[in-house]
Amino acid sequence: MLFIEYPRCSTCQKAKRFLDSKGIKHEDRNIVTDNPTKEELDKWIKLSDRDVNRFFNTSGIKYRQLKLKFKLREMSYEEKVDLLSTDGMLVKRPILVMDNKVLIGFRKAEWENI
Repeated sequence: MLFIEYPRCSTCQKAKRFLDSKGIKHEDRNIVTDNPTKEELDKWIKLSDRDVNRFFNTSGIKYRQLKLKFKLREMSYEEKVDLLSTDGMLVKRPILVMDNKVLIGFRKAEWENI
């Protein structure tokens, strides 16, 4: 499993502790220093069965600075994926990438089923 995180994020820290407490082996990846590519994001969005908009970190400073709340309505899927691939701080985290499933954000009840 690939665990994509921002190490200073408290939610990412909780998710990591959860995985460790369950003995779930994972490879850690810092979303800021190793931002997901367009290809990775496209694949993960499809595996997550979630809308691309759910991959945006809507509580982030950069999201607000760019006024994305309003701009996303007019953007195509490809434009959104391109934008997400430019800056890890725009991407919601943590992301847990498995062979056939991707979880975004940490909701303990959802992660219990991995």
